[in-house]
Amino acid sequence: MKVLVVGANGQIGKQLIRLLKESNGYTVRAMVRNEEQVQEFKQNGVEAVMADLEGSVEDIVNAASGCDAIVFTAGSGGHTGADKTLLIDLDGAGKTIEAAEKANIKRFVMVSALQAQKRENWNEKIKPYYVAKHYADKTLMQSNLTYTIIRPGGLLNEPGTGKITVGENLTRMTISREDVARTIFACLKEEHTYNQSFDLVSGDEWIADALKKM
Repeated sequence: MKVLVVGANGQIGKQLIRLLKESNGYTVRAMVRNEEQVQEFKQNGVEAVMADLEGSVEDIVNAASGCDAIVFTAGSGGHTGADKTLLIDLDGAGKTIEAAEKANIKRFVMVSALQAQKRENWNEKIKPYYVAKHYADKTLMQSNLTYTIIRPGGLLNEPGTGKITVGENLTRMTISREDVARTIFACLKEEHTYNQSFDLVSGDEWIADALKKM
């Protein structure tokens, strides 16, 4: 399976790229925003392509050509305004979903946000972010793609444990970016996660075991 990672230069994206690169069953292509990032990935032995989520759908179609799956882990970041959140986290995600359909790529994994499906549980301080994630997720669920939507809790940079909790109504807890990347990796071929969405936080169950119970 060849996987296009959208948001490959982000912290979760980089960890996922490493997992895919080191695996036997996958090849990986990094989608990034500028030529400097392309060259950095290529120097590390990773195929990379330049495309902008604020550009055209066709640019993303071209970037995804020949891939079997797409992982969307891009984000505007916490230091940008609501306008960038709209353009990247919502419209960029929507364009990528449209591009997957045009390129006949069926498998799509979306990294969302904890409780994005429930308006009453949104964090008011970053409400535009939750709005973007909510409607990007809805767009994916209404598509013809085989989707998995992962909604992680507060993201940490500490080493992962390999153990998680998944569910539909988890409280505001945290998870390491490493374990989010590991969960994405495990979801790609885990049929129990097909056309499923779930909250994800640190827990007591090994990732593979937790996902098989979906």
